[in-house]
Amino acid sequence: MERSQETERYIEEQIRENGQLNMTGNAYGYRIHLLNIIGEIEGHQCLGPGVKSTKYEHVLPELARVEEDESIDGLLVLLNTVGGDVEAGLAIAEMIASLSVPVVTLLLGGGHSIGVPLSVSGDYSFIVPTATMVIHPIRINGPVLGVKHNYEYIDRMQDRIISFTCNHSKINGDDIKKLMFNTTELTKDVGSILVGAEAVEYGLIHEVGGIHEAFQYLYRLINQKKNSNI
Repeated sequence: MERSQETERYIEEQIRENGQLNMTGNAYGYRIHLLNIIGEIEGHQCLGPGVKSTKYEHVLPELARVEEDESIDGLLVLLNTVGGDVEAGLAIAEMIASLSVPVVTLLLGGGHSIGVPLSVSGDYSFIVPTATMVIHPIRINGPVLGVKHNYEYIDRMQDRIISFTCNHSKINGDDIKKLMFNTTELTKDVGSILVGAEAVEYGLIHEVGGIHEAFQYLYRLINQKKNSNI
C-alpha cells in the first residue's frame, strides 16, 4: 500500500528533527522504533550550531513513549558517536537498559567514550567490521580544582561507567580497566581502540553484523517475548 504525501512528510520531519522513526512495513507486521544516536551527546550545556549532536532532553521523553506505547514491539538503536556529556550519556544508557520492549543496538562508525555504555545498553549488541570503540578514562574540560574531593568524584563517576558496562556485557572489570588505562596505544592519551571483531573478543559486543543481522535478531527477541506472553 502506497503511503500518502502527508505520511511521507511526517516521516521526513521525524528523521530530520529527531533522527527517529517508527517502521511497520516488515514481514511480521511489527512496529519497530528506530533511535539514532550520533555525533556528540549534548548535556546541560548547548553545543555550537555546527556540531552534530544527540540531545538527551529529546531522547529521554522519546524512550518513555517507547515504553508506554503498547503498539511499539521493539527498539533498534543505531550509534555513531564520539562521546560527550558523561551524565547525559549514562542517563540515556540507563533508560535504554530499563525498557521492557526488546532492544538491539548496532554500532556504526564509532562508539567512543560514553558511547561504550550506550553501545551495550540493549538486550543484544552488534558492531560492523570497521566500527571502533575508544575506551579511556573520564576527561574533564576546563579548569578543575586539584583537591581530593574532585578526584574522588571523578573516580566514583568512572566506577559507575565501568559497573554499567560490565553489567550489560560480557567483559570483566579487570579487562576494561586494562583497556581504559593502557598507555601504549593512543598518542598523547591513555586508553585503547577496539575495531569490529576485537570488541566481540573482549566481550563488549555480542556479535559482528550489520543492519540485516540487527533486524533479524530484534524480530527473534520480539517473537520470544510474544510467545512467552501467550
